[in-house]
Amino acid sequence: MKSKQNQKTENAGRAKLHYVFLLVVIYIAFIGLGVPDSLIGSAWPAMHRELNVPLEAVSILTILISGCTVLSSLFSARVLNKLGTAKTTAISTAMTAAALIGFSAAPYLGVMIPLAVLLGLGAGAIDAGLNHYVALHFKAGHMNFLHCFYGVGVTLSPYLMAMALDRVGWRSGYRYAFFVQAAITLLLVLSVPLWQKGGAAESAEEEPAVNLTLPQMIRRKEVRLVWVIMLATNAIEYACGVWGSSYLVSEKGFDAKHGALALTIYYAGMSLGRFVSGVLSEKIKTWRRIGIGAAVIAPAVVLILLPLPGAASVVGLFLVGLGNGSIYPNLIHLTPHNFGTGASQSIMGSQIAFAYIGVMLAPPLVSLLSTTAGMRAYPILLAALYIIMVVMLRLFADQLKKQGRYDKTV
Repeated sequence: MKSKQNQKTENAGRAKLHYVFLLVVIYIAFIGLGVPDSLIGSAWPAMHRELNVPLEAVSILTILISGCTVLSSLFSARVLNKLGTAKTTAISTAMTAAALIGFSAAPYLGVMIPLAVLLGLGAGAIDAGLNHYVALHFKAGHMNFLHCFYGVGVTLSPYLMAMALDRVGWRSGYRYAFFVQAAITLLLVLSVPLWQKGGAAESAEEEPAVNLTLPQMIRRKEVRLVWVIMLATNAIEYACGVWGSSYLVSEKGFDAKHGALALTIYYAGMSLGRFVSGVLSEKIKTWRRIGIGAAVIAPAVVLILLPLPGAASVVGLFLVGLGNGSIYPNLIHLTPHNFGTGASQSIMGSQIAFAYIGVMLAPPLVSLLSTTAGMRAYPILLAALYIIMVVMLRLFADQLKKQGRYDKTV
């Protein structure tokens, strides 16, 4: 009896160790998802001069990256069902690493276009697969910490780029990021057996999986509402991430290096918001944390709107990251509760697709405003996106209450 008990204890210990290792791998994978996302925003003030293209040309690349991420997210369920989360994540991270080293050597904008496609296709599959896996098998705190590690990735990139701009130029910044991404790819390849041994079964859903078509999802009001929320919150995030540095350079007198460092502060705020949300997940429930995050953004938008010194705008960007950072992961974690575990993979992919539609639309919207009214109109767009997000959050919660799916206990 004692030997059997010891065997059970040993097996439980191994299972727990595998669980912890797998969670660490997932966190690191999300650093890899974040690494490419903030590079172009921090590097573009220097890139566009060397490439001899207008400042607004960044929209070409961001639209391509985001558009391909949308496509990848929408079709992610098929890929994930065929390859599994582990292999899909490893292959997709390798694709993003290849794109980064290509960007570092690209002689002109045209060469960057196919690289942007590769980068977008890789990012969408990582995002959809890991978010769904964690939403099903881990607590809300882990989802926030997961996206906190995404924040680590997007905070690391502008810091590396700022160092490169100060010493050797933006191309080296992309190379530094490539080395980080290549190391994460190697870890993911080596960890594939760990997913098979230590992770929760990917079929551990309480309801049979249902592959919803796009028309089926469109007919559901609550799905349409969450799509708009995802679009708005990510448009806010990317409007700050891509244009925050350029706004500070053009309107507040920052140089390219300090603009990149200010973007690091913005992404640090995002990481901190997600970390705090994860820490508080056992004490403050998910919907309440979403409300707190939305409330923090209000004074941030005011600071950026008012004609104050550049330092106030940096504080405003930090607060936008702090408040907005936790909204996306908390809504993502609620997906199985809001829509049922059977439909969650299909709706998860569609939510992430609309998140990247927001990412795709934000830069050209800012570009259009900057060419017609100047960069001084940039804070007005942030305010408009914030109002849309808050209104849709209220309508979405009301719709879930009508359906009996508004879960305040999670």
